[in-house]
Amino acid sequence: MAALFGARVRRLRTAAGLTQAELGALVHVVSTRITQIERASGAKPTLELARALDAALGADDLLVELWPYVYREAFPDWSRTFMEYSERAVAIRQYAAHVVPGLLQTEDYARAVLGLDALLTGEEQLEERVSARMGRQDRLMSADRPELCVILDEAVLRRPIGGAAVMRKQLRRLLDAAEERHISVQVLPFDQGGHEAMGGSLTVLTLPDGSDVAYTEGADYGQLIEEPANIGRYKLIYDRLRAAALPPIMSLDMVRSAMEGNYRGANVPSRSDRRRLAQEQLQQSSRGRLRGGGRRPPRPRPRP
Repeated sequence: MAALFGARVRRLRTAAGLTQAELGALVHVVSTRITQIERASGAKPTLELARALDAALGADDLLVELWPYVYREAFPDWSRTFMEYSERAVAIRQYAAHVVPGLLQTEDYARAVLGLDALLTGEEQLEERVSARMGRQDRLMSADRPELCVILDEAVLRRPIGGAAVMRKQLRRLLDAAEERHISVQVLPFDQGGHEAMGGSLTVLTLPDGSDVAYTEGADYGQLIEEPANIGRYKLIYDRLRAAALPPIMSLDMVRSAMEGNYRGANVPSRSDRRRLAQEQLQQSSRGRLRGGGRRPPRPRPRP
């Protein structure tokens, strides 16, 4: 993609009758930087530079639209493969242990989360990452949008990343997203105790051909699982987490209570009731009815 980006810049520059030095002057970089971009050598172009080149060459956002694919090449092969799978998935099932999944993050929350990376090189790189993350959310509004089933550990609601105001807007975003028919949100409460995915987050993707892939992630690692023999184990772990989590309506009540700063106000069933519900859901899963997250129960009528 870097080579394609460079070829487009060279073609547009030639059509505009500009030398590399002249184009560099227009976008405030030295001519050798333009040479590197056109030859796909050296550092990848930043989002800011892609925007400047687009404007200088009258590319009508062509270069800006290509930039996320160039940016992605900086990731390891397995990470790029996971991103590609995610863009094609017809169903996405996620368990998030620490933060709201990227597909449901607000821009301010995403900036706060990504800004915690100790390896960030500066504000420009942070904004590039935020822009790329926000861009990936577009698919949730597209015609081929996937079914998205998210399980949040209660810690995700409790930890005010970015401060109270940012967190409040993020929780409101979760409530709004859950109104969409293709999105479900559940919460796994603390009192459920330990479970098999405590080490990090888990994602299971269902692809158009019906096959699945899984991805696990911790603070400083990620692992893509593509072998069918191993994927079944992670699907079972997800099913157990979903069965142990609060039902969607009660989960949203907990999200709403967290947003209002009243954790005791949530309508949370007893542990015995949850165990019974978990057993019922696992039985449904064993009969194959849990695949893709299932249908959400009808919403209750608003309280007077």
